[in-house]
Amino acid sequence: MSKNYHPAKSEDIRMIPARIEYLRVQNYRALRDVEFKNITPLMVLLGPNGSGKSTVFDVFNFLSECFMHGLRHAWDRRGRAREIKTRGQNGPVVIEIKYREFPRQPLITYHLAIDEGAKGPYVAEEWLQWKRGSHGRPFHFLEYRNGQGRAVSGEMPDEDDTRSEIPLRSPDLIAVNTLGQFAEHPRVAALREFITDWYVSYLSIEDTRSRPEAGPQERLSKTGGNLPNVIQYLKEQHPNRLERIFATLRRRVPRLERVEAEAMQDGHLLLQIKDAPFDTPVQARFASDGTLKMLSYLVVLMDPEPPQFIGIEEPENFLHPRLLPELAEECRAASDHSQLLATTHSPFFLDATKPEEVRIIFRDEKGYSQATCANEIKGIKEFIDAGASMGHLWLEGHFGLGDPLVNSGAPTKKGKH
Repeated sequence: MSKNYHPAKSEDIRMIPARIEYLRVQNYRALRDVEFKNITPLMVLLGPNGSGKSTVFDVFNFLSECFMHGLRHAWDRRGRAREIKTRGQNGPVVIEIKYREFPRQPLITYHLAIDEGAKGPYVAEEWLQWKRGSHGRPFHFLEYRNGQGRAVSGEMPDEDDTRSEIPLRSPDLIAVNTLGQFAEHPRVAALREFITDWYVSYLSIEDTRSRPEAGPQERLSKTGGNLPNVIQYLKEQHPNRLERIFATLRRRVPRLERVEAEAMQDGHLLLQIKDAPFDTPVQARFASDGTLKMLSYLVVLMDPEPPQFIGIEEPENFLHPRLLPELAEECRAASDHSQLLATTHSPFFLDATKPEEVRIIFRDEKGYSQATCANEIKGIKEFIDAGASMGHLWLEGHFGLGDPLVNSGAPTKKGKH
């Protein structure tokens, strides 16, 4: 085994998730060609309406759906090539991520290119690449095109190892998702497990008010429709964690006493909120939007077996501004065990972030989305060192195209005037 690679012990896996350090997206809606370098465990996307924040967010959701439900499902529900591909551009949609399974381990690059033919979407190109040691060059240990390709098996794929030809049943199958189900491809399996574990939230307050069928469920759904089931699961399996969630919620929602998931005679679960000093709890459908949203976020962020990646879009909706800095700190704490992506318009949420964690998304003069890190914008570091907050700097227009009233041009970078 290489001296440069030491797989973590099983008990360490939950403590240190895989980390994405780089993302490149090409030909995906307004993202003609966008790069994110030096991605931090907590990354916040900021920008005007229509700048492309939600599109970047959807890249992660799209990749997750490709692995969970198949490429054709994820492709078709977004309107296929006509709606997915960048206007006026040819060629495939390309998503490329660079990540480490564990700290100080080799950087692995995953490249996925998707195009559409007469029979629907297909994988035009897919490969995995790494460099095991400090010398030599990176090499592909998995490479596929249109359902045909080869891969190196074993714990430690090496450049000189034999590559086995393993054709896929259909060109719309993703090789990492297919081969990652087999024990002889542990590095491929690790990436598959990483992506299928992602949680990308599209929380709906109305869904959290629903009465689902009774039965414990470990993880909140994307829309939050199974919130009572997750409360039931935590009550049965992790009561101490549930009490921590409630204790945090009580500090933020005045007079809230407890939350209950009660099984009804018809086999459904009813979520109820108990306020002090009243004896009778109220049903979730009569509870405040903010209470249900904060509860849902805490359930995700304080999950006893957390997802390796969490995406949250515009957490400020329905929440009092004074609660947002604390929610941002909860996100930061969660980033110790989950990589976390959030989009926001809130200066209060932004106040809890650091310049290197914030990416400003804006449209260039041709209408395509671009991204820049806040710490690359001229003067931001100096303002922060002098005691300014990120939210204040954004409100004052120091981020350039973080200002929705500015429609063209680019933020001023360091050393440029």
